[in-house]
Amino acid sequence: MFRRDNRGRFRAAGTPGLPLTYWNCMNIVVVESPAKAKTINRYLGSGYEVLASFGHVRDLPAKDGSVDPEHNFRMIWEVDDKSQKRLNDIARALKGANKLILATDPDREGEAISWHVLEVMKEKHALKKQAVERVVFNAITKQAVLDAMKHPRKIDGALVDAYLARRALDYLVGFTLSPVLWRKLPGARSAGRVQSVALRLVCDRYL
Repeated sequence: MFRRDNRGRFRAAGTPGLPLTYWNCMNIVVVESPAKAKTINRYLGSGYEVLASFGHVRDLPAKDGSVDPEHNFRMIWEVDDKSQKRLNDIARALKGANKLILATDPDREGEAISWHVLEVMKEKHALKKQAVERVVFNAITKQAVLDAMKHPRKIDGALVDAYLARRALDYLVGFTLSPVLWRKLPGARSAGRVQSVALRLVCDRYL
């Protein structure tokens, strides 16, 4: 049995010192937006705690060696201070929790964020025996959210691979060509995988 304390949090009856977060009945849900987190938590009820990642939690540092083509395109990821705090909050919430539910957006970037969160939780040894599920919904309505919770799946490896390939190309092409662009065209921002191919097509046609 559970009761609500004077701060509105659910606690196990007879155990005043521990919030419900640290009991096995809790499911931890991760979404991207803090606004979505509040709404979804209201839909799911007291057996869930919904936390926001605030978008991407890791990125490639803008320095040489972040992507290594000589070693199977190994990537070195970096977590900034704000993201580290949010990831620590997720790791703490998982203590004693029953399940981690990754409910980031249903597109490629959302799949990547779920993958990043899961990888960091593994690195932090925050996952013990907790089940890990991926759920997606295309509308923030109670019916859509509850239906999604009934149809969990695993993280889509193909979507994650597509994201990793895009990031590697962005880094390798942009990191190599951007300094050339800055020298030749002062005020230009950067070169990326799309702009570089488009430029090649124009050069092939007119030169």
